Amino acid sequence: MGSILQMRGITKTFPGVVALDNVNLSVAEGEIHALVGENGAGKSTLMKVLSGVYPHDSFDGVIEFRGEECRFSGIADSEKRGIIIIHQELALVPLLSIAENIFLGNEKAKRGVIDWNATNTAAANLLNRVGLRENPATKIYELGVGKQQLVEIAKALAKEVKLLILDEPTAALNDDDSAHLLDLIDQLRDQGITCII
Repeated sequence: MGSILQMRGITKTFPGVVALDNVNLSVAEGEIHALVGENGAGKSTLMKVLSGVYPHDSFDGVIEFRGEECRFSGIADSEKRGIIIIHQELALVPLLSIAENIFLGNEKAKRGVIDWNATNTAAANLLNRVGLRENPATKIYELGVGKQQLVEIAKALAKEVKLLILDEPTAALNDDDSAHLLDLIDQLRDQGITCII
């Protein structure tokens, strides 16, 4: 398969620190690609550059996604292209339901009013895709970390993810949750979603 992502000459500095120095990364479409290195090696920084957390004018180098050069000014730009990052610190709202979290900022609405039937039905379908058997109305605070991570992946699927970035996804998971997550990543690859772990 061809390349879905090319990052060339990526250099990112912070005051007094060179975090990334002329880094190159190529990822083939349909691949599960693992970035491995010590703490402080720059893995998360590189993924934040890719996903627009650090905007295009804050680093040097070129990002090409699906053959086109990209200049993301924020996360919303990268998400529009199908690049979704799930950070180690999950970004869910504990007091909202699973369905509300999945579609937060991406609401299913008719004439400015949220369509709760459509929202809950779509959420249930996404939960089924990630293997999470929970009612979409369940509050996030009622779920363990493993299930919350599955909600984050369902949220990415709702945004039509093409490249899913998981920052240290198994760090806070037990062995069973880790195994389930890795199986799910295999299934996503079979559905045409490229992953970087």
